[in-house]
Amino acid sequence: MTFAAQELRLISALVLLLATGLFLALPFVLSIGSVVFLPLVTAVMLTIILSPLADRMSMAGLPNILASLLALLGFLAILVLALGVVLQPAVSLFDSLPMMVDRIGEHFAHLKGNLRWLTQLNQQLATAIGEGNQSRVVLAGPSMLEQVAFATPSVVLEVLLTFLMAFFMIEARVRMRHRLLLDRAHFGASLKAARVIRDVQDRVAAYILTVGLINFCIGVVVTLGAWAMGMDAPIMWGGLAALLNFLPYIGPMAMVMLLTLFGLGTAESPLLGMIPAAAYLGLHTVESNVITPSILGARFTMNPVMILIALSYFSWIWGVTGALLSVPILLSLTALIDHLGKPNLVGFIFGEPLFSTNPLDLSAEDPPRETRL
Repeated sequence: MTFAAQELRLISALVLLLATGLFLALPFVLSIGSVVFLPLVTAVMLTIILSPLADRMSMAGLPNILASLLALLGFLAILVLALGVVLQPAVSLFDSLPMMVDRIGEHFAHLKGNLRWLTQLNQQLATAIGEGNQSRVVLAGPSMLEQVAFATPSVVLEVLLTFLMAFFMIEARVRMRHRLLLDRAHFGASLKAARVIRDVQDRVAAYILTVGLINFCIGVVVTLGAWAMGMDAPIMWGGLAALLNFLPYIGPMAMVMLLTLFGLGTAESPLLGMIPAAAYLGLHTVESNVITPSILGARFTMNPVMILIALSYFSWIWGVTGALLSVPILLSLTALIDHLGKPNLVGFIFGEPLFSTNPLDLSAEDPPRETRL
């Protein structure tokens, strides 16, 4: 190995170590500074998603500031409508929660009667290991209403910061593009920047739009199915299915659990109570394995392991909001890596270069036939 190759391998090893340390330390920094970083990242994702809509409005003759405002207000209207469809019936359905809990208790009591021998065996084991006479101490904590009251001011502040930053970013999108493209010292760097901007925006915006339409259709089918089964608030169940389907894997699992609890709490028998959950599980199986892959195609196909890692990583940092942002962030990072070069991590362990080609070599790329700003 030549001296230049040894030096490049040493630099690559240091870069990998720094990247690993950053990956492990970033959650603590982002979670501690979530008041600053969460609105910023959310605003960037909203800018990527809503910029194509604002561009189309600007091409139609609207002023840039008005097009940016209308794009953001349209997103807010859809969000408020979706939450209203879900939350308003849920409040009225909350009154019947004690009755559903009693019905679930009756089902479990009946099941417990059939498995009485298992309960007796458990009591004998607890007596044998001396757990029968132990006292337990329960610490009182703040109630749910107190937690909501304490969290409301910070949530309102973060929401206001998010949408204010998103509006100013969308309004300044043209200036930011020109600054990124025209302030480069080399023409090849400008072309690479144009490719990255276009690909990130197209991937994230097209993915959100396509998945949103698919989830809307899923919500319509669930609404019709809930209405046909005689369930209370069928529109709420359809809206909840559409919203939870934005969370890959975790959202449909949560929907199955909710339908199972609701079915057991309202049906006369456990078998009838499992029908709504089983019907939704069949619908989700067809949607996730047939409909969505055929519509999205190979361009948006991502490794399920990477999706689960992104979900766990960003939900650990920012909770539910991080889980919703995980797929758009993963798409953006995937587009960046595709243009800057994929690191050969496994080959690097066995002595191969970290990159098959130099990602900084601008002359190695053929210039595109057309570049859209």
